[in-house]
Amino acid sequence: MRSRPTTLLAAAGLIGAVALAACTPGSDSDSGQSAAPTGQVTTDPAKLGDVTLTVWDQEIRGGQKAQIEELNQQFQQKYPNIKLKRVSRSTDDLNTTLKLALSGNEPPDVFQANNGRPQMGSFVQAGQLLPLDRYADAYGWKDRYPESVRKYSSYSPDGKTFGTGSLYGLPQVGEVVGIFVNKAKLEKAGVSMPQTWDEFTKSLATLKGKGELPLVLGNLDKWPAIHVFGTVQAQNVQPDAIRTLGFGQKGGSWKSPENTKAAQTLVDWVDKGYFSKDVNGQGYDPAWQAFSKGTGAYLIAGTWLQADLGKAMGDDVTFVLPPSASGSPAATGGTGIPWAVSSKSKHPDAAAAYINFITSPDAMGVLAKNDNLPIADTAEQEAPNALAKDVFGAFGTAVEKDALVPYLDYATPTMADTIGAALQDLLAKKATPEQFLDTLEKDYSGFVSSNQ
Repeated sequence: MRSRPTTLLAAAGLIGAVALAACTPGSDSDSGQSAAPTGQVTTDPAKLGDVTLTVWDQEIRGGQKAQIEELNQQFQQKYPNIKLKRVSRSTDDLNTTLKLALSGNEPPDVFQANNGRPQMGSFVQAGQLLPLDRYADAYGWKDRYPESVRKYSSYSPDGKTFGTGSLYGLPQVGEVVGIFVNKAKLEKAGVSMPQTWDEFTKSLATLKGKGELPLVLGNLDKWPAIHVFGTVQAQNVQPDAIRTLGFGQKGGSWKSPENTKAAQTLVDWVDKGYFSKDVNGQGYDPAWQAFSKGTGAYLIAGTWLQADLGKAMGDDVTFVLPPSASGSPAATGGTGIPWAVSSKSKHPDAAAAYINFITSPDAMGVLAKNDNLPIADTAEQEAPNALAKDVFGAFGTAVEKDALVPYLDYATPTMADTIGAALQDLLAKKATPEQFLDTLEKDYSGFVSSNQ
């Protein structure tokens, strides 16, 4: 769990729970029995008879809420034999209640489970999730979702290995960290849109020389700098090495010349005044809101800011993947919270059919219409505005080129706190790059050695 205001994270300013039919957790499944299917998969929901599915989600904000309500209505109209009992909660509330519900006798049939080790990994370890591989084959999900996306919901059967193994969920939305660019600021400073990492770093000096703040970052919340460091790291470290570290797999090490160079780059940017002087004292929301009002030229952040920045800045803002130092793009990114199925569900075929419906190509169109970033066929969707078109195109490129590398706080149950605090120290120059990496290595290696 990270603290980004995204579908993967605790959402700020959430409204109350909404239920289509009932607010009582549970299903009409028998209690305490695993229903791992062994027979043939039925992919025609109309042939499943009268079924009630209890569905828990966290789609309670704006476009998220609108898309799931529309899709649920379509599903019920098309398959009236399957009744949806929707329980909608904030991400925090869902995280709090889901673990207890899955260990009980009446778990929801379908629910959203965060990708990382504290949720999906622990649920897999406990045998509480249904492996979806048979459904992936039956519905063609491996064609719909490339491996670069599926690995974010894949674990070994014992839950110890993240990023490979069986498929345990499907997300609806995607995320990628890139660069929001104030085009008017670049034009005023005589800077062309950078096409390479070298051009990008040189433009920082030019913008600073013109009296402009090159990079907007508010790191009071600690986690925003993870995205900035991840962007720099991706220009210096091979993607597979980042994936090993980010997924907390064996065989990696933070203590490398490439990671040292990435950490030193952030220190250099501090020394050159590319960030504001109060970088660790300003909150995330005030920082991006200042950018939206004309402060700074670049904002390294995720696609979840698309709607807010597009609304505030109109044609003055664009979004690009980080210009690559190697020629091959690499960017931090991932998925929204995947939809999973309880191993105790008595209706696994209906549950899988529901997931298939809300992740279908038609569903992606509904997501796009409601200003969400569809995770599948993204570049083919009709974007509702210019910035959304840039975002959709960037994410589509990242997926097509297998350019996504995981959020670094995925790695261990404690890495979010570890790397957040360590980056604050690095930016404040309370820790050297070597000390910064020693801190990360201690957390990573300690977890990996205990996760045998």
